[in-house]
Amino acid sequence: MIPKKYAPLLFGLILSGLMSLLVSGIATWRSLGLSPDFASLWIAAWLTAWLVAFPAVLLVAPLARKAVERMTTKA
Repeated sequence: MIPKKYAPLLFGLILSGLMSLLVSGIATWRSLGLSPDFASLWIAAWLTAWLVAFPAVLLVAPLARKAVERMTTKA
């Protein structure tokens, strides 16, 4: 198991991986349709997107948390 102190990094890794997989798949499909080499093009696009998305999530997540705290009230 992974120590709890790495939870934010693991969360960012999983979130950015899944979101970039989904978005790159949709963008690839919209651009090329279901071509014979769709899967390889999608994976290439996904890996590039993930390289950008992971650090972006780590940088933006604290800002998003602060924005949510300011926009919500305690129940």
